[in-house]
Amino acid sequence: MAAVELIDVTKRFGRVTVITDLNLRIDEGEFVVLVGPSGCGKSTTLRMIAGLEEVSAGRIMIAGNDVTHAAPKARDITMVFQSYALYPHMDVAGNMSFSLRLAKFPKAEIAARVARAAEMLGLSELLHRQPRELSGGQRQRVAMGRAIVRDAYCFLFDEPLSNLDAKLRAQMRTELALLHKQLDRTMIYVTHDQIEAMTMADRIVIMDEGVIQQIGTPPEVYNHPVNRFVAGFIGSPAMNMLDGEIRQEGSEYVVVGDGFELPVPKAYRESLGGAESRQVVAGLRPEHFSSTGTRDSGGATAPVQLTVDVAEYVGANQFLAARIGEQRISVSVEAGPEGGRMESGTYYFETERLYLFEKETGLALKPAARAGTIS
Repeated sequence: MAAVELIDVTKRFGRVTVITDLNLRIDEGEFVVLVGPSGCGKSTTLRMIAGLEEVSAGRIMIAGNDVTHAAPKARDITMVFQSYALYPHMDVAGNMSFSLRLAKFPKAEIAARVARAAEMLGLSELLHRQPRELSGGQRQRVAMGRAIVRDAYCFLFDEPLSNLDAKLRAQMRTELALLHKQLDRTMIYVTHDQIEAMTMADRIVIMDEGVIQQIGTPPEVYNHPVNRFVAGFIGSPAMNMLDGEIRQEGSEYVVVGDGFELPVPKAYRESLGGAESRQVVAGLRPEHFSSTGTRDSGGATAPVQLTVDVAEYVGANQFLAARIGEQRISVSVEAGPEGGRMESGTYYFETERLYLFEKETGLALKPAARAGTIS
């Protein structure tokens, strides 16, 4: 059974439509992440599920019940916001138990639920501290603990880690993933950070301008993007997009652009339909370059000439800000044991990792092997 289902959901603010005919099914126990740039509609979608925003059209189902017009408290959901929103005059235990005390739960049950949540989140020694005595990561744990004690059917998270520094965000990502396994509850998480989406989600929902672009597991959306937007959004550093033209040379195809000529992967041959030439955008992920031409996967490589403007040493890798012809690209290559700065010259691209997109529509020239799921 679907834990949460959105059916033809539309949201308007006055004359402005921000969500258009959105359809989404989330199964029980799934960890689904809504991701996209600011203004794409992901937080609005979450707030409609929570009942904090009215639906302009369509239906929302939770656990098989139509809750489209139900009050938030009638939906059996709990929500963690970007702001910790802790009561400064209450200690940790008081903040975590507040909703249960309002609902007049028995004191023994309140104590048991708080103790269980505190143990899960590593807060057992902090129950009598005030919020001002806690670090940012600890405050966010308290906010999550307040949600856990509710023991709701579905958990909603609205960018809960965005106020934390990079190290704490990485730590909290791991803790959230562990928490999902412990609770075995449906979780819907909103973020603009694709790293959070890739590391935590069972499935990712990628949105842009109020429309779902693709739904899939992290490997599916990374390896098989259905359009240029998804390809450019998923992956860090972002995929390089280079204008090019597909040409047929005998029985082979190549994509040619300013400063490069690469063989078209065999998997694309059927989708080309024998066209003699075609304007495309070639997608090259930074991590599919190497400085030596040898790859762990054993795939074929093709040489490209790069002019390196900046080389950033980050330990095992170097990130290069470079040019191929007059087009700027990002490249990630192994730093080597000595860590010497990479220089301009010949580098190698793993040709079977090449992506091709229609120049006009942005859609992937995708054979069946690269097909994704789009709504």
